[in-house]
Amino acid sequence: MKKTAGIAVILGLAFSFGFMTRDKFHSESSKQKNQINKSMRLGAFSVSLSVKDLEISKAFYENLGFKVFGGGMDKKYLIMKNENALIGLFQGMFEGNILTFNPGWDEHAKNTKSFEDVREIQKELKEKGVSIATEADEKSKGPASMVLTDPDGNVILIDQHR
Repeated sequence: MKKTAGIAVILGLAFSFGFMTRDKFHSESSKQKNQINKSMRLGAFSVSLSVKDLEISKAFYENLGFKVFGGGMDKKYLIMKNENALIGLFQGMFEGNILTFNPGWDEHAKNTKSFEDVREIQKELKEKGVSIATEADEKSKGPASMVLTDPDGNVILIDQHR
């Protein structure tokens, strides 16, 4: 009986402590939430794949349910889509694969109402000490791109089309 009463007292104290300090943690949680809401908006995401044979790669990804969404065989690249997943197949345009983000576009290549300009993204990354391999011209407006590399050597292209 004494054991049960002791447990009840401890639980009561823990509950009281939690109740009394909830505002402190709630305000910290709100700050974290605001920081999360203020995250960079990079736009539509796709993987750009360097392929050896565009026709063979096209057939392979069609077997996975992807459909041609943009580009063309004559242009040596295809953009393919399966639901919200986007991949770009590029023959002879670059080495290696690239993670691609398109500020101002959604996954249907439709303009979004608002977006974070690539130059704003670049400025924020530079302020955080991130090294930019190829910079967008900060004095320009409209379409621009920047390239960076993650710690494992993965290339990231942030490519704004408008």
